[in-house]
This record gives sequence, C-alpha cells and structure tokens, in this order.
Amino acid sequence: MNSSLVHPREVFKEAIKNSANSVILVHNHPSGSVEPSDEDYRVNKVLVEAGNLIGIKVLDHLIVGNTIYFSLGMP
Repeated sequence: MNSSLVHPREVFKEAIKNSANSVILVHNHPSGSVEPSDEDYRVNKVLVEAGNLIGIKVLDHLIVGNTIYFSLGMP
C-alpha cells in the first residue's frame, strides 16, 4: 500500500466526540522519508479548512519517518 484515502469526517471524529478545540495531525510515511508530497500539502489544506469550518484548529501536521519527523507547520 502506498497511499491512503483521507476524509475530514474520519480525521475529526474523535476530536468532535471529545469537544476538542484543537488537534495536532500526524501520519507516517512507510518509506521512511519525511519529504512531503504534493498530496500531503493538498490534504493538509483540506483538513485545515475543514477544521476552521467546525471550529477545531489544526495546530500542526507532522510526517513521521524512520527516526525523524517533518512539520508542515501552521500559520
């Protein structure tokens, strides 16, 4: 498997159930590389926008590799 479908409904489900006002998103790259893909940036944008609509701020989005991580950073 080299890709995964991401839907805001699933990403924010637990945050909504727990009345969270913010989240930190984390996903892994099984390859070990933490270099963000164009799809990572696209999905991040969609999730930040969805979070804004429902009032749950995305504080950061991390990509985890073998022993390192990359922060997509948030404004």
